[in-house]
Amino acid sequence: MRLPLPSRLGTPEARSRFGWIFLRVTLAALLAAHGWGRWFAGGVPPFGTFLDSQGFPGGLFIAVAITAIEILGSILLALGRMVPLMAAIFITIIVAGIFLVHAQHGWFVVGLGRNGVEFSVLMIAALLCVGLQHVKGSREV
Repeated sequence: MRLPLPSRLGTPEARSRFGWIFLRVTLAALLAAHGWGRWFAGGVPPFGTFLDSQGFPGGLFIAVAITAIEILGSILLALGRMVPLMAAIFITIIVAGIFLVHAQHGWFVVGLGRNGVEFSVLMIAALLCVGLQHVKGSREV
């Protein structure tokens, strides 16, 4: 069965472009929700305390910086600005989260486990793909 598509999505190139933009904006929304959620829930100071307890100097500063990156960097990502850089920064943050929090809980986020790495791995894969789409010399999206 063929789905009826708007004429603007009538070519493979148009669908590809739409798909990459949709993925990039969805990633930006998820990352922004993480930062805004931490901010509005008052979670920045506890996050800083956690980082201090893990041996990071200036845990509160790092927590504020990560939260700001998640909020402001997600806007850049959604707008298609500095995408490879933002993807690399977000991947770094997520990898750190895997090592500091999620790896000890195993693979699954829900179901066969809790708070595992599977969502983080998916985010890393998607960010890598989106970031590579914006590397100079590649097809522009």
